[in-house]
Amino acid sequence: MYVIVDERPIVTDGYVANFSREGITSVGLLGDDFEDWLQTAPATDLDAVQGFLLGDCEQRPDLPELIHKRSRAPIIAMIETRCLTETLNLFGAGIDDVVRKPVHVREILARTEAVWRRSQREAAKDTTVIDRSARLKVYFDGRDPDIDGEKMTLPRRERQILEFLVRNRGRRMTKEQVFNAVYGAFTSDVDESVIEGHISKLRKKLRQKLSFDPIEVRRYLGYAFVN
Repeated sequence: MYVIVDERPIVTDGYVANFSREGITSVGLLGDDFEDWLQTAPATDLDAVQGFLLGDCEQRPDLPELIHKRSRAPIIAMIETRCLTETLNLFGAGIDDVVRKPVHVREILARTEAVWRRSQREAAKDTTVIDRSARLKVYFDGRDPDIDGEKMTLPRRERQILEFLVRNRGRRMTKEQVFNAVYGAFTSDVDESVIEGHISKLRKKLRQKLSFDPIEVRRYLGYAFVN
């Protein structure tokens, strides 16, 4: 799930529509509404956020610090015109990347993933593990994953679940967290139980290709992508 913050509904509605065309769940919020949501949302909702897009809003300079207190997700600022002073100020405020509108959502996905990769490399710098799942390559940009160099075609929801679990490798994610990541924290017309079916099918396909199951399931506790 992506969260777009801007004072102009035409901007948030436009990006929500563009994300939807790419099969990605997103929500648009005004600055004040976003601040209220950020401070009161449960951790399960925030863990589902893959990226924050901050457009034109009065609170933007103060939002990165608030976001970092509650979420690890990348923060990308969207500006109207190129301005060195504004760009430097945004980076100084804690923004992870700055883009000039109009920008395609696929570029946003790629830039978000680049930020995730940097943070994960930093976290793993002093850790050495044997990764049996290294044969699996996940792209996070709408492409299907590869196993042993061959494309593994997956339905959109299964691919998004795989991406979410791989991004949170080693962390146990609840059914609610997985649901929010794939369907959105504000979705009420789909039952959470659909996640169980998606994951069951995904695990079967991964076992067939890898000869082992990289997704660990614990009843009542959730799911984890393990080595």
